[in-house]
Amino acid sequence: MELIVNGESRQVSEQLTAAGLVEDLGLTGRRLAVEVNGELLPRSRFDQHHFNPGDRVEIVQAIGGG
Repeated sequence: MELIVNGESRQVSEQLTAAGLVEDLGLTGRRLAVEVNGELLPRSRFDQHHFNPGDRVEIVQAIGGG
């Protein structure tokens, strides 16, 4: 199925969870936020959230500084 991830089309399996997408992108263990179709997805739901074809996913990493 096709998702739009950070503005780019990406083919993924229909069983993919948000946690799986984060892992596929090499972002596991990082401080980040995932938004699906304009709504923030709580980190506690990453393992349970399955996508629908055409979902728009934005993944933003927190960058520390001072």
